[in-house]
Amino acid sequence: MEESESLQYDTLERYGSFAQPSIIGNGTAMRRVFQLLDRVADSETTVLILGETGTGKELIAKAIHCGSSRREETMIRVNCAAIPVNLVESVLFGHEKGSFTGATERRIGKFELAHKSTLFLDEIGELSLELQVKLLRVLQEKEIERVGGSNTIAVDVRIVSATNRDLAREVEEGRFRRDLFYRLNVFPVSLPPLRHRRDDIPLLADHFLKRFCQKSNRQISGFSQRALADMMNYHWPGNVRELEHLIERQVVMSTGHILKEIDIPGSAQLMMVDGAEPTAVKTISENERDHIFAVLKLCNGKISGKNGAAKLLGVPATTLNSKIKRLGLSKKHLL
Repeated sequence: MEESESLQYDTLERYGSFAQPSIIGNGTAMRRVFQLLDRVADSETTVLILGETGTGKELIAKAIHCGSSRREETMIRVNCAAIPVNLVESVLFGHEKGSFTGATERRIGKFELAHKSTLFLDEIGELSLELQVKLLRVLQEKEIERVGGSNTIAVDVRIVSATNRDLAREVEEGRFRRDLFYRLNVFPVSLPPLRHRRDDIPLLADHFLKRFCQKSNRQISGFSQRALADMMNYHWPGNVRELEHLIERQVVMSTGHILKEIDIPGSAQLMMVDGAEPTAVKTISENERDHIFAVLKLCNGKISGKNGAAKLLGVPATTLNSKIKRLGLSKKHLL
């Protein structure tokens, strides 16, 4: 435990306010990320955070905001994937009373709320092409117009956006506007998946263990060598968020002072074994399908809620539903 604490302190000391206690990492990959944050945070530059689901994109956005001159104001976050398509414009830009059915009062949009602060547009790749045009205009003109309104309102907002999509490919395939991509991609920050930063797994596991032991009033001092080995060998398709929720579950279920085994759903199909024959290696899609299937079975097919598969996997229920549909899974597979 003392070694883990010293490693975390070294990271915090070396990279200042950007490596906050909630951002754990001491390996080469995360050190590169911290160096990028050190350069860009205290500026007005637009940042695009790239990374798989669960890699910590929101934490990085918060670190950028906290290291900027706008830190005294609250960062405003918008999850573009979680808003119904017909409401996105209203959420972003606000609306006037009576502008559409159900608009019983004026609503201030996220851009106005983020005036003099940072607006974090999470899952930016989910915006429709129509909304992309309107967002581009706002970024160019630095002013918005509420839905149903006629007055323009100047906004001073720093944009930090994030996506788990390959936006360059989305541009080439016509699903994302090239001009908007260039506006957002001024300073890209790519977050490594957990499988590419394995040196950080013991540090992260120790951090989550301490947090959930305190939360659950449990006395667990650490992990067995077998448990650590299992975590080090696992593929982690859900990345840091999956590790976080897994440790929480293990702490709740544990009856001893050491976590001797880590029960990773579907891990038999997702172990990264050195020297395996290429014919024995599954594709990422196959691994993802097997893992989601195993977690769904564990949760008796329940997707949302406290004991749902989305919670265990560390993803929004809407994201999990989309993955289930894309992978061709259905309730009949769970019977």
